[in-house]
Amino acid sequence: MKLERYNFKFPENLIAEYPAENRDEARMMVLNRKEQTIEHKTFKDIVNYFDEDDLMILNNTRVFPVRLYGNKEKTGAAIEVFLLRELDKDQRLWDVIVEPARKIRIGNKLYFGEDEMLIAEVIDNTTSRGRTVRFLFDENYEDFEEKIRILGKVPLPEYINRKPDESDVDRYQTIYAKVDGAIIPPSAGFHFSKHVIKRMEINGVDFTSVTLHIGLEEYHTIEVEDLSKHKTTSEEYIINEKAAGIVNSKIEKKKRICAVGLSTLKALESSLTSQNKLMDSAGWTHKFIYPPYNFSIANALVTGFHMPKSTLYATVCAFGGLKFVKKAYEEAIKEGYKFCVYGDAMLII
Repeated sequence: MKLERYNFKFPENLIAEYPAENRDEARMMVLNRKEQTIEHKTFKDIVNYFDEDDLMILNNTRVFPVRLYGNKEKTGAAIEVFLLRELDKDQRLWDVIVEPARKIRIGNKLYFGEDEMLIAEVIDNTTSRGRTVRFLFDENYEDFEEKIRILGKVPLPEYINRKPDESDVDRYQTIYAKVDGAIIPPSAGFHFSKHVIKRMEINGVDFTSVTLHIGLEEYHTIEVEDLSKHKTTSEEYIINEKAAGIVNSKIEKKKRICAVGLSTLKALESSLTSQNKLMDSAGWTHKFIYPPYNFSIANALVTGFHMPKSTLYATVCAFGGLKFVKKAYEEAIKEGYKFCVYGDAMLII
């Protein structure tokens, strides 16, 4: 499958700089695969597409404030450290990305916050911009986490041309975020309000959660022409026994099962039994879903509008059908739908 098939042009002013004023009042495009129809709705209308005993599967990962601003020892040069992955909890070891990378070498100490609230030492180079750092913090882990929360900033993507503000602290998380570990939020879930969830529950719709800690993969465009050659980064997922049991009971009853977000979809497809049921498991996945692909669990999907040549767009095409999704995106651009992390919603049924 050639990369150029997943390319399209759209005006950059369609990239959402801010979310909708109210979570459930974002626009929602509804794609019906059987009828090949497209509807234009508001997200709170989602309650009309699910019936009693249907299932919504959420990703309950929570974004950690992973962007730290500080200064280099001796010179005081301003630096930025982006926390990627915790390597050793006891040793306070982290994989990070640093800017400006050319000035940050092994042995350098990095200072964060007033009165050097937190200090890190660079102990290894991993890539051109990647480093391994050890935070020099001997107190208990809860205090260390609190320091990061105080100093860390919301990691808005680079295509949002503004600094994070107080509103992002709340809106860059889903209302059901629970388990710290994501670099990027499961933004398809941004549109769920307490009111929408309550209405769906009253209608008899069930909810369950899995966890997939989203990494930097969603920031990247595909750079190889043959999609089968694209290498994704690994992301940690957790599916517990209760969630697996709920999902499998819905499969047996042939109910509508909706994955909220592509990260949820990836977690589900990464933990299948030989009978294509959901298995409770925990581990790391580097699964990349692109056409053609037969999905085993979800038969409905909540997602957003994604960048061209991205793994996200390719996965949406796999779920909705390449021609149908391309047609929908053309209509979305014409109708002025907002794209990317703070953008509008798409429901595929």
